[in-house]
Amino acid sequence: MKELLKLAGRGEGGNLEFKRCLSRRVHLQRDRKQSLACQLRYRAANGSGRAVYLIGVDDSGQVHGLSREELEESVEVLSEIASEAGFTVTRRKDYAMNGRYCAMLVLERSRLEKEHLLVAIAGHVDHGKSTLVGTLVSGELDDGSGRTRRYLDTRKHEIERGLSADLSYAVYGFTSSGEPVRLRNPLSKRERAEVVSRAAKLVSFVDTVGHEPWLRTTIRGIVGQKLDYGILTVAANEGITHITKEHLGIMLAMDLPVIVVITKSDLVEDVAELQRELSRLLALVGRVPKFIDSPRDLEQLGNFWQTGALVPVLAVSAVTGEKLELLERLLYMLPKRVSQPERSAEFLMYIDKIYRVPGAGTVVSGSVKRGSVRRGERLYLGPDADGRFHRVRSTSIEVHHLSVENAEVGEVVGIAIKGTELEPRRGMVLSSAELRAAKSFTAEVVVLNHPTRVAAGYEPVVHLETISEAVVLEPLEREYLAAGDRGRVRMTFKYHPHYVEVGQRFVFREGRSKGIGVVTEVHYT
Repeated sequence: MKELLKLAGRGEGGNLEFKRCLSRRVHLQRDRKQSLACQLRYRAANGSGRAVYLIGVDDSGQVHGLSREELEESVEVLSEIASEAGFTVTRRKDYAMNGRYCAMLVLERSRLEKEHLLVAIAGHVDHGKSTLVGTLVSGELDDGSGRTRRYLDTRKHEIERGLSADLSYAVYGFTSSGEPVRLRNPLSKRERAEVVSRAAKLVSFVDTVGHEPWLRTTIRGIVGQKLDYGILTVAANEGITHITKEHLGIMLAMDLPVIVVITKSDLVEDVAELQRELSRLLALVGRVPKFIDSPRDLEQLGNFWQTGALVPVLAVSAVTGEKLELLERLLYMLPKRVSQPERSAEFLMYIDKIYRVPGAGTVVSGSVKRGSVRRGERLYLGPDADGRFHRVRSTSIEVHHLSVENAEVGEVVGIAIKGTELEPRRGMVLSSAELRAAKSFTAEVVVLNHPTRVAAGYEPVVHLETISEAVVLEPLEREYLAAGDRGRVRMTFKYHPHYVEVGQRFVFREGRSKGIGVVTEVHYT
């Protein structure tokens, strides 16, 4: 009993967590269960992969005790939460006190299956997106001139100019105890593969483009990937811009949990005014900021990735390293946002990039939207101009240059294919089932910006998954739609049929005019 009182007297913190009581009825509800799993990951991150729980002790450290039935139920509930989070109870010790019972449980990582987060990073040009990612994946502090940008998969001219012109990718990870697994040589494909091989949890960054002329590329990076989270960067010395608002709006339109990172905090004396501006901006879109200044703040995030209302905000510096450790702890804590139906569904991937690789032939890359794919599996590629799908075979699969036997939903992969004369193009799909192409679809849309009226014959570009094509729009319930209006429309692809599903979210644009929508009905060819 002295051991229990001594632990309780230390107070909650580090890898120590107090729980007065856990019940099946309350704590195994989906949202609560995932929140507690996140809390467990956080405690384990503070204890090199090990967390200690005291059952029958409240948050203040007061020992109350439980009946034997309550204690056993609490232990069973915690064990179930731990199992789902990849932990197991390795030690249990019970304590008795005047007919009441407490328990100490030690939980440790029980499995090393890779959890692969896919995170988009967006923000205005020169707001430190690529530098932040480069610093995270390398562990090197920046020199103030964007030196760590070289750790991204970028073109030579982008590095020389300091401006991204296309999507770029970077990866790092964590061991089972939460220690970062970083990249040392930015030019070595072999080392990128080793990071993927060694890490128990991977974080793949999709670095988007901040320059306004390439906004459609940023939309592709956010809309066309199977993302788990979005990071919005705001430079402390420049503040919120119209591009900041544009990128935030795209992330929210895709129902993506957002993390705001204030970069370049070393260039200003105080970020309080910018934090107030961010609070006002987030309030306009129905979000509440949670400013992260200490490890304790991370515990109070709950399951923000499900509710969508809370937005973590951190002020960091890639030059001084300020609060980068907090950002890394947050990334380690976050769960992958994939449902069991998505895992067990038939394989589907929208093609984002196409390569010709000597010895491998045609390689298509993208993020797996659902299901899984195996090397050597027979697949379908399409649709072609006539809406048909062609049989192909996957001859090899790579995840960040690591050759793998299979890939699952939410992973960024390159798949070498053979067996058809059809030339792949962006917007096509690779699937395990033969699908049907659509020439048009019906959708519920909201017109966000438009100088006049959206009437029949209006031709914006629709961005849906990796599809980026002009459509002919026709309002179905009224003669026209204006800015701020919501309504049903029919959209017909102008040039090619595509594979479209009910429930998919999209953005449509034409100049500065913009709207968002959700597919409600598909019209097949």
